[in-house]
Amino acid sequence: MLTPEEWTAVRLSLQVAFWATIWSLPPGILVAFMLSRLEFPGRGLFDGLVHLPLVLPRVVVGYLLLLLLGARGTFGYYLDQWFGIRLIFSTAGATVAAAVVSFPLTVNAIRLSLDAVDRGLETAARTLGATRLDVFFSITLPLMLPGILSGTLISLASALGEFGATITFVSNVEGITRTIPLAIYSATSMPDGDDIALRLTVVSIVLALGALLLAEFADRRIRIVLGRA
Repeated sequence: MLTPEEWTAVRLSLQVAFWATIWSLPPGILVAFMLSRLEFPGRGLFDGLVHLPLVLPRVVVGYLLLLLLGARGTFGYYLDQWFGIRLIFSTAGATVAAAVVSFPLTVNAIRLSLDAVDRGLETAARTLGATRLDVFFSITLPLMLPGILSGTLISLASALGEFGATITFVSNVEGITRTIPLAIYSATSMPDGDDIALRLTVVSIVLALGALLLAEFADRRIRIVLGRA
């Protein structure tokens, strides 16, 4: 049975992962569409920047966020002074860290799905007089739904497990930034924290595995429905 502090870590993890996924989904769709459908100068560099959080150490990602969005950061200073938004040591900051780390996974899943869409269908619709927006919303978007859903759930699972960028950017504040991974880290530093770490590890495995299985199930169901359409 989880203690109130452990439940707080679980609730905070779900909250951070949910909002990180929601906020990263629209730009993820846009970036995936740009990389799959558009040719523009610097496309390779842009692609590399999008996927940079996948190859950089998470601590480096967190430190870069600190430089950019910290209280004295390049953009963080103005966010604080002009809008009263302070991301450092906050749940919102933990959400930003999780969103940045999981964003490339969202883009990859959507882009793969978009690459599989038959462009002949889009071309045929255009020759029949449909606008680009009509083609996107009536043909492209429904056919890329499996990738959007898979990307969403994989991003959710990744955000649930985010540690390095979070602890570097927003520290480990109980009830504010201490998600499940950070709570496990704290428990391992305590003399009698083994039971706490084990319980939270089991919860983390169940949540992540559940998200991945749900992604697989939803992907199959959507493909069956689209195949019948």
